[in-house]
Amino acid sequence: MPDRSALHQANLDKIFTPRSVAIIGANTKKGTVPFDILYSILSGEFNGLILPVSPGKQHIAGIKAYKYVVDIEDPVDLGVIVFPSTVAHMALEQCGQKGIKSVIIISAGFREVGEKGIEREKQLLEIAQKYDISFIGPNCLGLINTDPKVRLNASFARQMPAAGNIGFLSQSGALCTAVLDFAQAKGIGFSKFVSFGNKADISEIDLLYYLMRDEATKAILLYLEEVSDGRALMQAARDIREQSGKPLLIIKSGRTQEGASAAASHTGSLAGSDDICDAAFEQAGILRCDNIEQMFHIATAFAYAPIPESKRVAIITNAGGPGVLTTDAVVRQGLQLARFSEATTKVLKKALPNTANLHNPVDVIGDATADRYEAAMEAALQDENVDGLFVILTPQSMTDIDAIAHQVAAASKKYRKPVYASFMGETDVASGVRILQQNQVPHYTLPESMAKTFAAACRFGELLRKSPGEPTPITGMDVSKAKAILQGAKEREKTYLQEFEAVEVLNAYGIPAPKGALATSPEEAARIAKTIGFPVVLKIQSDDILHKVDVGGVQMNIQSEAEARATYESILSNVRERQPEVEIQGVYVVRQVPPGEEVILGLKQDPSFGPVILFGLGGIFTEIYNDFSLRVAPLTKKEALEMVRQARAYTILASARGRQPKDVNSIVDALLRLSQLAMAHPGIRELDINPLIVLDEGAGCFAVDVKILLNQ
Repeated sequence: MPDRSALHQANLDKIFTPRSVAIIGANTKKGTVPFDILYSILSGEFNGLILPVSPGKQHIAGIKAYKYVVDIEDPVDLGVIVFPSTVAHMALEQCGQKGIKSVIIISAGFREVGEKGIEREKQLLEIAQKYDISFIGPNCLGLINTDPKVRLNASFARQMPAAGNIGFLSQSGALCTAVLDFAQAKGIGFSKFVSFGNKADISEIDLLYYLMRDEATKAILLYLEEVSDGRALMQAARDIREQSGKPLLIIKSGRTQEGASAAASHTGSLAGSDDICDAAFEQAGILRCDNIEQMFHIATAFAYAPIPESKRVAIITNAGGPGVLTTDAVVRQGLQLARFSEATTKVLKKALPNTANLHNPVDVIGDATADRYEAAMEAALQDENVDGLFVILTPQSMTDIDAIAHQVAAASKKYRKPVYASFMGETDVASGVRILQQNQVPHYTLPESMAKTFAAACRFGELLRKSPGEPTPITGMDVSKAKAILQGAKEREKTYLQEFEAVEVLNAYGIPAPKGALATSPEEAARIAKTIGFPVVLKIQSDDILHKVDVGGVQMNIQSEAEARATYESILSNVRERQPEVEIQGVYVVRQVPPGEEVILGLKQDPSFGPVILFGLGGIFTEIYNDFSLRVAPLTKKEALEMVRQARAYTILASARGRQPKDVNSIVDALLRLSQLAMAHPGIRELDINPLIVLDEGAGCFAVDVKILLNQ
């Protein structure tokens, strides 16, 4: 069987740019999907051959109709199936017999309706694989290509959108119609527009790679209800950015879904699916958006304006209040107010009235005409200290809104610097806003939205200029030893390791832990304690006890052999009193680590993204302060260091208030080793090192308490 991904890329060319389209299941009944699809293709002025397939009809809309697909004499590039789900497989089979390799299946009634639908979907995929067919859908709205050479509206959207350079992909067909209506009101055009539905064959990943190489597309937008293959999505985002420089913006619904509240580990409790999604998107350079409006705010900036070279912006306004609001927004978003050169200040002084503010933000005063705006914009955009311009207008009685809009548009075309506008208001500024939209100037009703969008564009620009970091080779790992321990637990049908076993797994990967051994008698506990050196900690070991402290199973600061013997007996007595039925393997005697800062390291297997690594503030405050960062494994050294610096705990580690700095490098090394462990052993469901005691700089760190939970 050929590689389906490579096959899809070849077949997608004919899906988007067909010379002939067969509408399989077309009819003349208005208000039905089969009619609407045919009408959309006709009214969209498709530049190709239209071939309706409709048993019992000889002509539809003045076009010759065919009883079966195989009856068509001409070659067919694209088949659009609108027959009911119960017979869609028969239509796809005929497409195969006809030699059609590219298909859109609009029909609903598949996976989304239950078991019978799932079986129908499998049947479609089997036929597609048999004939090397690639199909979008089923249960989708269809697709649109606005290219004047094609003009294909193979969807039941109400109308053909304007041509543009934004590619939009959506898992939800209903959302597509709302987006098209929103975009029309804002004057936003599209290059390609696709509803991919159940993605039984062609996935969003395939479509992303197609849009990566599509010359008409400058920005890619994606709406997802589920992330089926998170690792593939991350790789696609990296490839798109590195090979084409295009941004990928995603709305992923389901932000408020709660994770399992009874998670067995801190990592399992903290790393909810949406937190993981956030972290993975950030790691891959994906811009996650909260809503449609925010998505198009950012998308139009990328589609219409150059990517900023830096965070230095100039503000030009005809009102002081909005200038101050914009300045506040600039600072909040981490941007910088550009400092004008002396030459720029001289130009502004000559061009503006005495009452004008010549420094950034530039206030051209309420009676400003278009020529005053023009002079201020020219001066700012010519300044080497300025890498972006915000133009603000409030409608006043003497303001020529349309003329100023034309001047803003002219300035945006003249300079290779991003120019954003905020014409504040609704009714009075409407004509000026239309001029800006027609000239593809990013426009925002509120300056706050403008600053937030510019900050997002800056972050993406930094990603384009930043080296991703190379994989870091890790030595001193005994993979087979760790595998044997995990395999032994699996054979015993255990869902988690005893701590002494978990420590052996860490040691196999070079993650430091204090010396210790398992004791099965008071005398053995005393002997082990003497050997490893005092003070020591004693911990109960039982396959039936996960949280040892809760049953009185941990005692610290044991200073002598006699105390070790007595503590052994005390721990067993505590446990048997509280949980008399448990089977006890012994007591783990371990060297007590000197005081240091407590952090947590963890891993969790995510069903979509695979192993996820966690770092944060450790000890008893882990879940209270909710201070953590996440990354998808495998990590580079650069990513591991970013994880540590991203958490607020870093301020404690990095010599806060003049204290001795802690050994951050040892944390980075432990994270890299944990990442390797996670990749090599997918049978580990969750892992906590809490706390990891971090000593002074150069002195290392130690895993003091370890939990490893296994897949059942």
